[in-house]
Amino acid sequence: MGAPPLPFDPIERAGELWERHWPEDDPVVFDAMRAVTSIMRAQQILIAELDALLRPYGITFSRFEALVLLVHSANGSLPLSKIGERLQVHATSVTNVIDRLEGAGLVRREPNPRDGRGTLAVVTEDGRQVAQKATAELNAARFGMGALDRADLAELFRILHRLRLDAGDFSVG
Repeated sequence: MGAPPLPFDPIERAGELWERHWPEDDPVVFDAMRAVTSIMRAQQILIAELDALLRPYGITFSRFEALVLLVHSANGSLPLSKIGERLQVHATSVTNVIDRLEGAGLVRREPNPRDGRGTLAVVTEDGRQVAQKATAELNAARFGMGALDRADLAELFRILHRLRLDAGDFSVG
């Protein structure tokens, strides 16, 4: 078990210190610092919880994402480059994830018939079963977001959607 919870919010405390040390800054900066630090901490909390839920299936959340992407693809296969594009990760990360999934027998590599130099990742039947069971587990745990109700989740998505859009993560229309 981990350390006991702190008797105060360390992010709020850091925000107070920030305001004391840089009082001439625009007050929005203080809220931005608290918000970004909270997002980063929430990401750590969620990855730890999701990876713990997925550990019995021999996968991490990043491997789960790739596996589900393959399960939902038209033929159960995608070029490695397309996996990287869809998951918005570097090619090296895709290679690592597919290596691990292949080693576990959940994915196999095949030459891409449309691109002689390319490789397809193809989900195996075992991979489909793991994806189905892992998805049921994550759904039951509400993807670690049980502290938020549906309206909160929708609002959080809308806020982060704007942030991602502004960062050029994707474009609309």
